[in-house]
Amino acid sequence: MNSPTPATGAPARVLTLKDAIFLTVGIVVGAGIFKAPSLVAGAAGSTAAMILAWVLGGVISMIGALCYAELACAFPSAGGDYHFLLRAYGKRLAFLFAWARITVIATGSIALLGFVFGDYCNQIISLGEYGPTIYAMLIVVLLTGINYLGTRQSATTQNWLTSVEVLGLFVIIAAAIMSPGAPPAPVAAAGAASGPLFGLQIGPGFGFAMVMVLLTFGGWNEAAYVSAEVAGDKRVLARTLIISIAVLTVLYLAVNLAYLYGLGLAGMASSQAVGADLIKAANWGEPGAKLLSAMVATSALTSINSTVIVGARSAYSTGRDWPALGWLGQWHAASDSPRRALLVQAAIALVLIVLGTVTREGFSSMVDYTAPVFWFFFLLTGISLFILRSREPNAERPFRVPLYPVVPILFCAACAYLLYSSLAYVKVGALVGVGVLVVGAVVMVLMPDRRTH
Repeated sequence: MNSPTPATGAPARVLTLKDAIFLTVGIVVGAGIFKAPSLVAGAAGSTAAMILAWVLGGVISMIGALCYAELACAFPSAGGDYHFLLRAYGKRLAFLFAWARITVIATGSIALLGFVFGDYCNQIISLGEYGPTIYAMLIVVLLTGINYLGTRQSATTQNWLTSVEVLGLFVIIAAAIMSPGAPPAPVAAAGAASGPLFGLQIGPGFGFAMVMVLLTFGGWNEAAYVSAEVAGDKRVLARTLIISIAVLTVLYLAVNLAYLYGLGLAGMASSQAVGADLIKAANWGEPGAKLLSAMVATSALTSINSTVIVGARSAYSTGRDWPALGWLGQWHAASDSPRRALLVQAAIALVLIVLGTVTREGFSSMVDYTAPVFWFFFLLTGISLFILRSREPNAERPFRVPLYPVVPILFCAACAYLLYSSLAYVKVGALVGVGVLVVGAVVMVLMPDRRTH
């Protein structure tokens, strides 16, 4: 890798297609697959409706992936969404997104995943009342340190973690095979059905079920942040996203079928820890419970590392465009990583972990904190596809969304629905997240708009 100086380099194409797929799968497969299935089972209304919800989750995610594939292939950048928004809406709104990434979206995700990691590690080796916080802070520091050493080291770590994570899902499937199986139950055992739809009994909470499914699929868009670092032809990001979503859909369907076989629909719906209950049904005892805790902790760990990797890229891109934040836009050539952005991201995540500990509702507070802001900008990114098609019709597009404009319209509609859902039951965490975004808007107005390049 030839770079002029260690502090003024630029992203190099050091990642392979496999690295990008492992990164994407690692981000998406988090602790949600051990919690969301019980909520989906309770809301769907029937076994068929529950399976349909997970299939639709994969279809909607694939639709979104096709939209992102066009943007990432046409405009590859370490800034990901930031770069798309910059081209579509201008530097002011792009700055607001970058502010949200740095202070809410990426750092909030790192913090909430840190709490999941800490909760389950504390079950394996207890460090007392504040054990989850200690574990969460330690893992943020450790993974930031690995990424600080270099992109190659962080990618290798991610590949191993994702392999262990996916292996954990196969353990769940094995537990189902070894269990005696749930006894037959009435179709509507998990909740009253509101009526048939194409022959399916759909429960009144099917919309909520879809929200939880799509949240469990969330994170695949982060692949766009390494679009400038993946070696190969210009369609490599399209292949990354399409393969990743296909793998995720198959994995999620397999795991949910395993839960369904071992516990039944009613058993899934009534479970507070569906993975743990399946382990019990397989009669794996205390060692099985420890194994499950290790699996969930690994899932959270994998997603944290992925988010650390991609989160710092948007901060780096912001520093490249705004003189007042120019110190963030330094790419360390020797390590091929945005070192300063990594350190700032870690500092904010650690502050959020402390705040979550003070409220004593760390995980749920961080979910409320991040969701409305995330879906707002996700919607704007979907709309940017239409804007850039119109504004830059002659730009090279190695990959184009099929069935345009129907596919991107469907994606934007899904984003709008999830934005509404995240605000429908406003909680303190959501208000704080929106408040931080308002502060960012004030900073955006006051920030000098002279570009660095």
